[in-house]
Amino acid sequence: MTNLQPPDRQSAPTVLVGVDFGHPNFDSELAELGLLAQTAGLNPVARITCKRKAPDAALFVGSGKADEIKLLATQFGAVEVLFDQSLSPAQQRNLERHLELPVNDRTLLILEIFGQRARSHEGKLQVELARMQYLSTRLVRRWSHLERQSGGIGMRGGPGESQIELDRRMIGDNIKKIKERLLKVKKQRQTQRRQRERRDAFNISLVGYTNAGKSTLFNALVKARAYTADQLFATLDTTTRQLYLGEAGRSVSLSDTVGFIRDLPHGLIDAFQATLQEAVDADLLLHVVDAASPHFLEQIAEVQRVLAEIGAADIPQILVFNKLDAIDAPQQPLQLEDIFDLNGVPTPRVFLSAMSGEGVPALRQQLVRRVSADPSPETGAS
Repeated sequence: MTNLQPPDRQSAPTVLVGVDFGHPNFDSELAELGLLAQTAGLNPVARITCKRKAPDAALFVGSGKADEIKLLATQFGAVEVLFDQSLSPAQQRNLERHLELPVNDRTLLILEIFGQRARSHEGKLQVELARMQYLSTRLVRRWSHLERQSGGIGMRGGPGESQIELDRRMIGDNIKKIKERLLKVKKQRQTQRRQRERRDAFNISLVGYTNAGKSTLFNALVKARAYTADQLFATLDTTTRQLYLGEAGRSVSLSDTVGFIRDLPHGLIDAFQATLQEAVDADLLLHVVDAASPHFLEQIAEVQRVLAEIGAADIPQILVFNKLDAIDAPQQPLQLEDIFDLNGVPTPRVFLSAMSGEGVPALRQQLVRRVSADPSPETGAS
């Protein structure tokens, strides 16, 4: 199956490739991969999908389909090929030789976007760690200077040590240094959290699939100016503000966290542990959902999977079905507040539009009820 469109020479023309192995979350239109590519500055000019029972060990798609991809890339002047699935280092290397073009996968694409978007010192460290961990498995493919070194005076590594061994050691040293620096950042965050706890702060974290509108809702609730855009991963760095709930007579701490996505690289989950710790330590999660997306159920499931992976699955949630204004009239909800079955747990749900403000007051009332029911140290809670 191919889906073609005229190339735009303002950015790198790229062929998108997806392989259907029978998984329920296969994106037959490669829509999300296309958005990721555009977010990274690439220009998808052709899309091609195929079905297989299992990946080809050498070329992932098999030689016949690889020839078809090569022809398609030539026809549309593509300078890169992008796969929706993760490729092994050997598959990536073999495809590049066969296609005579750079070949990248979804994992590297997400890493590139995170690298472009990280703003804080912590965020940059986390992205660099994940990038180094990914690169360490691809040394054979990315390095062309893998000849044997002829050791001697002033040469690192001694007689006969290969360049790849030197590169692997260098990357290993960098990974160790970055982990040490991230450990210091994590300790600083723990200090900040202890200070909030001493102030009797009720901690709320916004979580959800990327581009669900978390930052727009964050701005609507706390009148902040966090960066928002209709794109994937518009916000990477955690932002925390105080939200005053007059009816409850107290303030709460509200944090906007990085968005989740299908097949988020495990290296990024590990590297962003300090950032995602805001969600782990929360008293309440506002799980923001793009209610206008036809894939919202799959996106909810993906967020739940990542929350379980980071140890936040048991934290109480309120489901916030955002983008009410973008839902077609026949699909508009009959009521703006109800209960949603979330993995067998009855969970409050609120429909709203963070952009227009409709439904936001109802969410504030939900928060007031939650915070009012939370015992504080002054009332004898331990």
